Amino acid sequence: MLKIHQLNFSYDDLKVLWDVDLEVQEGEIVTVLGSNGAGKSTILKNISRLVTPDSGTILFAGRDLTRMEPHAVVEMGVVQVPEGRRIFPEMTVLENLRMGSYTKSAKRDRRDALERAFSLFPRLREREKQLGGTMSGGEQQMLAIARGLMANPRLLLLDEPSLGLAPLLVKDIFDIIREINRQGVTILLVEQNVYQSLRIAHRGYVLETGRVVLTGRGDDLLKNEHVKKAFLGM
Repeated sequence: MLKIHQLNFSYDDLKVLWDVDLEVQEGEIVTVLGSNGAGKSTILKNISRLVTPDSGTILFAGRDLTRMEPHAVVEMGVVQVPEGRRIFPEMTVLENLRMGSYTKSAKRDRRDALERAFSLFPRLREREKQLGGTMSGGEQQMLAIARGLMANPRLLLLDEPSLGLAPLLVKDIFDIIREINRQGVTILLVEQNVYQSLRIAHRGYVLETGRVVLTGRGDDLLKNEHVKKAFLGM
């Protein structure tokens, strides 16, 4: 579904990504692991066309995304849930969700998408008239993911969904991500929570200073000595 080949990217004179190769097959959860500053979020920004790569190709369903505008990428079914949630705080939960379904195809399916969002996140149904900015961090993260789902994504890009959440909520968020995948959405997940992300991932990539240094099945990477030492403190 997604194929990144020899992706290079710089912020002005600062090189951030070096010859990154990455693939996501339809139906998978693929996670990209790495410390702060490794370039994980920059990969997602390149896919979403929020930035322009120095070189390389990004193919989605065989089409080159690097030549497209960001809104066209969304219309193709590639939807990003950004780091830090970035909900609309002065809008209600329901208004935030409707903002996620602005494309033509998503507008047609808005009613069904709302029901799916409320089924996955019952707490949002209870708070549909509440302003987004008055909710807890965990509820705001639920809203951010649900808003992304309102666009009917084929590929959902999740950037640090567990960031800033209480430990009790983290497992719940990852379980919901796995359920979204079971319902037919392919997921590319960027995370610092190595254990939880590899627990649900089919495959993973380890990124260090902008380079892919390791790749493999999720359960294999959990057992990998380098991953244990570098990320799990073992």
